[in-house]
Amino acid sequence: MSRRLLLALPLLLAACSERPSFDPDVVKATRLGEGLPAGFMLGTSTAAHQVEGGNENQWSVWERGQWPDGRPHIKDGALSGAATDSWNRFDEDVRLMERLGSNAYRFSVEWARLQPTPEAWDTEALARYQQWARTLRQKGITPLVTLYHFTLPTWVADTGGWENAATLEAFEAYVARVAEALGGEVDWWCTINEPNVYAVLGYLEGEWPPGKQDMKATATVLSHLLEAHALAARQLRLKDTVDADGDGHATRVGLAHHVRVFQPASGTTADTTVAALTDSFFNESVVESVRTGRIRLSVPGQVSIDREVADLKGSIDYLGINYYTRDYVRQYLGEPALSRQYVPRGREKNDLGWELYPEGLYLFLTRYAKLGLPLMVTENGMADHSGERRPYFLQSHVYAVEQARAQGVEVLGYFHWSLLDNFEWAEGYEPKFGLFAVDLASPEKTRTDTPAVATFQDIARNLGLTPLP
Repeated sequence: MSRRLLLALPLLLAACSERPSFDPDVVKATRLGEGLPAGFMLGTSTAAHQVEGGNENQWSVWERGQWPDGRPHIKDGALSGAATDSWNRFDEDVRLMERLGSNAYRFSVEWARLQPTPEAWDTEALARYQQWARTLRQKGITPLVTLYHFTLPTWVADTGGWENAATLEAFEAYVARVAEALGGEVDWWCTINEPNVYAVLGYLEGEWPPGKQDMKATATVLSHLLEAHALAARQLRLKDTVDADGDGHATRVGLAHHVRVFQPASGTTADTTVAALTDSFFNESVVESVRTGRIRLSVPGQVSIDREVADLKGSIDYLGINYYTRDYVRQYLGEPALSRQYVPRGREKNDLGWELYPEGLYLFLTRYAKLGLPLMVTENGMADHSGERRPYFLQSHVYAVEQARAQGVEVLGYFHWSLLDNFEWAEGYEPKFGLFAVDLASPEKTRTDTPAVATFQDIARNLGLTPLP
């Protein structure tokens, strides 16, 4: 068996290993937060295009487009538009963070807003992001800034986007300017959000821009995103030399890696093999690349990339983990991914049909502990229109973090997705992920508590934080 398949075994054989009880009664009886250390980052996440409003980028263009059969690219033809208007309501959102008792906030800066054309640079927008970070720090909330969260300036997309190696140079220059401007207020950085998701949905499954179904292009894009991360990490360490929080580290660099449990649909060789290959490509290739400094992407008979990248090894100070669900995998050679993924009947699911499986977060945290690097849960949440099931979802996943820490795993923080209901990419505004619901029809974009706000506040209090009224 290859080394890549061996790396996949921890999840494929999870049922055979001992792990903590995730019985709901056990979870609910636990005083969550008390198992977390002082200084643990307990916060929420957002992304610029999903909450700011008023952005014009390659996603905006995609939103206005249609499939060949006339269907809109976005469910129900939704446009991101004003989103939650967080560009103009940031102070209001900070008050929500204070009410939660959170001590950290992960947000992204919008490349297209800062550099709408190759020659233009919006210094006023950059100053506003700088002020956001300063405001957060003054409120005792640590800013964690993501530099790339799925959206490209149109001038970059029009020249091939991440398929074009020239994008690397443009991205590096953008990162350098952001690092110089925000470095005095920001120590924690996330270079790239979910490179595997962007590559798969945009270039393999074709559901996101540019809507391709090409395995070679998928591998090329993922390879370039990993190289872009290495370039960004180098620039951050060169340009951000100010230790904003006084902990002896001017920069803490990571990336946010999306992970999913891929469970074989059966014990057949076909299903177990394709599940292992899927796990290897989706869950392991990014991690192995930053661990070794060598990008190895291989799909038998379709694509093979094997190259060393300068500055990739040692480029992260922490690994961000975005975790949501488990998929069952059945071999199907007619699909680009060589499989079909589904959730069996009778499993509890969120509004998007994703299985609720908190054990998976524990499994990934203990799996990646072998890297010898600190870990951060940079996203975790559920689509729940009523909001009634989100409190237990939050409890069970924070419980997973505490159980991993009890096993000696160094988990530095947990960021819930999301602070607010927002624009959820191809799904539009239908999925509701926010701790705070947003009335998008109201001129004020009114924010209201969901039941999980009280749950988050309880965890914060048990951690020693103080939610404000």
